[in-house]
Amino acid sequence: MSEFNLITEMTPKGDQEKAINEITNYLNNGQNEVVLLGATGTGKTFTIANVIKNIGKKTLVLAHNKTLAGQLYMELKNLFPNNRVEYFISYYDYYQPEAYVVSSDTYIEKEATINDEIDRLRNSATASLLERDDVIVVASVSCIYGIGSPDSYENQMILLRRGDLISRSELIKKLVTSDYLRTDMDLTRGTFRVKGDIIDILPPYRSDKAIRVTIEFDEIASIKEIDVVSLKTLKELEIEMIYPASQFVTDKNTLDESIRRIEEELEDRIKYFNDNNMPLEAERISQRTRYDIEMLKEIGTCQGIENYSRHLALKGPGEEPYTLLDYLGNDYLIVVDESHITIPQVRGMFNGDRSRKQTLVDFGFRLPSALDNRPLNFCEFESKMKQVVYMSATPGDYEKERGPIVEQIIRPSYLLDPLVDVHPSTNEIDDVLKEVDKTVKNGYRVLITTLTIKMSEDLSDYLKKLGYKVAYLHSEIKALERLEIIRKLRLGEYEILVGINLLREGLDIPEVQKILVLDADKEGFLRSERSLIQTIGRAARNADGEVILYADHMTDSISNTIKETYRRRKIQEEYNILHNTTPKTIYKPIGEALILSKEIKSEEDKVKLDITRLPLKEREKVFSHMEKEMAKAAKALDFERAMEIRDALFELKALVGDKLA
Repeated sequence: MSEFNLITEMTPKGDQEKAINEITNYLNNGQNEVVLLGATGTGKTFTIANVIKNIGKKTLVLAHNKTLAGQLYMELKNLFPNNRVEYFISYYDYYQPEAYVVSSDTYIEKEATINDEIDRLRNSATASLLERDDVIVVASVSCIYGIGSPDSYENQMILLRRGDLISRSELIKKLVTSDYLRTDMDLTRGTFRVKGDIIDILPPYRSDKAIRVTIEFDEIASIKEIDVVSLKTLKELEIEMIYPASQFVTDKNTLDESIRRIEEELEDRIKYFNDNNMPLEAERISQRTRYDIEMLKEIGTCQGIENYSRHLALKGPGEEPYTLLDYLGNDYLIVVDESHITIPQVRGMFNGDRSRKQTLVDFGFRLPSALDNRPLNFCEFESKMKQVVYMSATPGDYEKERGPIVEQIIRPSYLLDPLVDVHPSTNEIDDVLKEVDKTVKNGYRVLITTLTIKMSEDLSDYLKKLGYKVAYLHSEIKALERLEIIRKLRLGEYEILVGINLLREGLDIPEVQKILVLDADKEGFLRSERSLIQTIGRAARNADGEVILYADHMTDSISNTIKETYRRRKIQEEYNILHNTTPKTIYKPIGEALILSKEIKSEEDKVKLDITRLPLKEREKVFSHMEKEMAKAAKALDFERAMEIRDALFELKALVGDKLA
């Protein structure tokens, strides 16, 4: 059992302690799957942190998107400063997968922008999992995608010990075999530099501290940790483990066998195309694959090397790929956050990936083995789950059937679930105006959710004509405008926000006191019990939160939603009375507007800036500043901010199009 040191001044409040004890007891007594049903804002992350400490196993925390994963990573890193808390998400800032459009005979080459900081964190995660047991990895669902074999990765590690015998040329050869690149310039991640008997190495999981190895008479005379910029010695080391520069790494014997298998498959594929009178496809697959084989022979890697992962891992057709889960060992804990979203996402990844690649295979762009560069299918994922905690305010049917449910209803802020009322749809607009007036008069904001785009547009226009300060939030609203709309709503420049699916917008805004749900009795995805409960949770940040459902008849979803909300509210009220506690509205600071350039300071020049009117040099200055801000945010692990700037940058560049030539 590993020792996780949970360091915090916080203590379990409400029913957190009860939830911690129940989950711990279930897992320690042989129950492999448990559901934590935690109401919105009850501090589920703190509960899980205590469970991780109690269980003492390597832990994978699975989130359904990068933003949520980033938030969980920062929270857990602060709670476990003496343990390894790692972050493993897709390292692409921008990703256009390789594809072929048959109807227009268009081949789309893979295009990607790799985030250097996230790539470093991914390498750090795999290295930590092989090095220590007290490791927590927070990951997005991309962690079920194929990466290299953990055995090959571990076998390619280089152990350096002061006094060991190894020649300079032998160490250089080992580094090259482990995918390190030699450079005579500045060190970057995954490179090494040689000056006489001194070899400086910057592993891919470090950013500013390199390893300096001095070899004298074929013996390691010293190992030092140095600053990459100043080259000053930070500390002397007796022993250091150098992990490979890539997760797709293999030794020479395995590589030779892999190349033989690729060549054999290529001959079979060429024969298949020729036998089926497809000469273009035969020539295409021949040229593309032979080029990759030459690259593998010469430098040990090639562009798109992941498409040969089955051969590099010496696996057979259809065998499951190696993923991050294989680096966790044989005994670990998985925490599935927002399981009602994450589990369906995991379930759907396999089929979506396969359909695109099948077209590439059919038309000679890739060998059939490329289909095995894939995510796990759901059965494979299930087989790898050892012990699991599903965490959600609205668990799905899948989770509910898997194990006992532990409830966590009381919030540390002692806020209650909001009041829920049902109003008739007859004259609903007049009623909406009355509710809006009442709410705005008290200094709060209103969210209105409709069922159709037309209804949202018409309602927004109507409210504007009446003089209300209203904004319409929909899927085509760009990132810059969306950020500014939410900020202005919080500041009071807007009083009302109208939209269709406000669940996906991340609107946890304490200033919102009232939510109005139109057409609540129209059963479907947006008016299901789960969606209604999640929508109601948006008003649970305000002590006076209230939700009104407009309906002409009581559907099962409405009935179950109200029943569940008031069941939770009763538990919360009883707790507050018993412990003499008072609910308090959550305080959340309002961030600054996104300023595109240090030289651009006026309100008009911020989000409403007409980028197309700027001279080319000024435009480039704006983009350069935004790219620096994005990199700065990523380095500070504020990935939500980094993605906001990235989206805004893409939109602005798209706006000018070829004018930025």
